[in-house]
Amino acid sequence: MDQDSLRPLPDIPPIPEGEPQPAWGIATLFPGQGCWSEEEYLRLPTNRLVEFIDGRVEVLPMPTRLHQRIVAYLYAALKAFVDSRNFGEVYFAPLPVHLWPGRYREPDLMFVGAGNTRALEGDYLEGADLVMEVVSEGDPDRDWNLKRREYARAGIAEYWIVDPSEKRNAVFRLEGESYVVHGESSVGQTAASAMFPDFTIAVSDALLGD
Repeated sequence: MDQDSLRPLPDIPPIPEGEPQPAWGIATLFPGQGCWSEEEYLRLPTNRLVEFIDGRVEVLPMPTRLHQRIVAYLYAALKAFVDSRNFGEVYFAPLPVHLWPGRYREPDLMFVGAGNTRALEGDYLEGADLVMEVVSEGDPDRDWNLKRREYARAGIAEYWIVDPSEKRNAVFRLEGESYVVHGESSVGQTAASAMFPDFTIAVSDALLGD
């Protein structure tokens, strides 16, 4: 798309102290749901977790302290493993991952192998080799089913789900166009990667984030 044809995002003037914030008025300055372009989504001035689905933007729930502790634990473990072997790069949300035209997701953690140059072509990720999601309360179906189908369609080779409410971990590997279960584990057990058999985590530690 020609940069000159992009609709500029509005400059919102500061609200004087004590004045009410016209939230709905501000919202109307942005594209309506179903009318967002990928370029407008990527230029959205926020560090909140926001995903893009066929012209719509979805603001994800605020992470809890436990959610952040689990993500931090997984990131530290995976990054230490990957860095020690020069396997590639590990990232964490918020960072949009382009799955296919019209679809961006923000996994909690992403691994891109050293040979996957396409994924690292721009400011954001064009796919990934492994992603991890920590299930948020209230909508487990999103991670267990919806994103499982989407990440498989995008060709992401491995998908981890860590579910604090269910106290379990699942690792899926891509076979053809869909995921199969590589391993399921719970408290007191160990989860292992399909891609990297030497990469394991103690599920009890992961669920506590320490």
